[in-house]
Amino acid sequence: MTGSNRQAPHPSSPPSAHARGGGPPRPAVPLFPRSLIALLVVVPLLLSGCRASEGGPHGAQATGASRTVPWSEVKPLADPRSYDGPTTARVADPGITPVTRAARPRLPATVTDAQGTKVTVRSADRILALDLYGSLAATVYGLGLGDRLVGRDQSTGFPAAKKLPLVTRGGHQLNAEAILALHPTVLITDTTLGPWDAVLQLRDSGVPVVVVGAKRSLDTVGTLVDEVAAGLGVKAEGRKLRARLDKELAAEQRQIADIVPADAARRPRVIFLYARGQAGVYYLFGKGSGADSLISALHAVDVASDSGINGFTPLNAEAMAKARPDVIMMMSEGLRSVGGVDGALKLPGVAQTPAGRHHRIVDMSDYQVLSFGPLTAQVLDALARAVYAPDSVPGSSAGAKP
Repeated sequence: MTGSNRQAPHPSSPPSAHARGGGPPRPAVPLFPRSLIALLVVVPLLLSGCRASEGGPHGAQATGASRTVPWSEVKPLADPRSYDGPTTARVADPGITPVTRAARPRLPATVTDAQGTKVTVRSADRILALDLYGSLAATVYGLGLGDRLVGRDQSTGFPAAKKLPLVTRGGHQLNAEAILALHPTVLITDTTLGPWDAVLQLRDSGVPVVVVGAKRSLDTVGTLVDEVAAGLGVKAEGRKLRARLDKELAAEQRQIADIVPADAARRPRVIFLYARGQAGVYYLFGKGSGADSLISALHAVDVASDSGINGFTPLNAEAMAKARPDVIMMMSEGLRSVGGVDGALKLPGVAQTPAGRHHRIVDMSDYQVLSFGPLTAQVLDALARAVYAPDSVPGSSAGAKP
């Protein structure tokens, strides 16, 4: 087969124009700065604890089946900056609806992947789709090929995939032996997982490896669908899925525009804080991180980007003081790892911010919040409710100031 190019991420590669990095033509740029990738590799709890406790770190129980209150019945806060208390944003139904139940790949399919490697895929009978945030497996499922997935990464957490065997170890390290034992006929991946030698081993063994772009934002949801669909020979299904997701995102963004405060001065200042308390790892996510895309879509103020933070920067009191966030967004496991809201208030500078004084922390499942895939519209909806109408969220802490 074609596609044996042994190209690997290069440590001296300049960042792409998007700043997020990940997947420009040769050589590939990792999704995260290399220093942060190293931290994630040695911290296996990035996503590992979510399945055991879906109710968030505030003590609320899982509410996957809870009714989503129609926006017509929701009264948004007049001033979301003044609300007191934490909220866990929840997607009511984390299941993914495929565009078809009988996708028929047209193979062989030859593509030039994100690294400039020409790859021919001859069979999509046994698919592996692996990346840092579980976006790729979710996309494969959305294309109607879920029954062909034979394994999963640590980050793939949608319900239909939970029984698939795990092929990453130590958090996000690819296990070549575990992968080969599943006899995949194709691997869809990006540059966010390592070690790269595992990918090369798979290519050398004859498994077609299609490397897709690793950028993650609202703007890349559709292009990711296109790349995956092309590699698996289901371009027609890809067009259907992309059209559906574009429609869902557009509708959600119109809804959000209707419920944000008309007075721009009342729109909350929001920052995304990544934390892994067990390892003492704390980062603020800024421009090009993907978190900025979500915050902007919520019509909130992305204070990390406004403060000049590009990509990721270690948390420090000075940065928090400069940002002055009204709302701090976190992954649910990250919040839990520092001891919940009380523990988060002990992190550098947090207690001195408006968000700290109001205990205004919005957390969301690690599986969902930055996945940018078939559930992105629902993720935006859940975050919008948590930020602008928290009392409508099951298990929320009532406390809006009069």
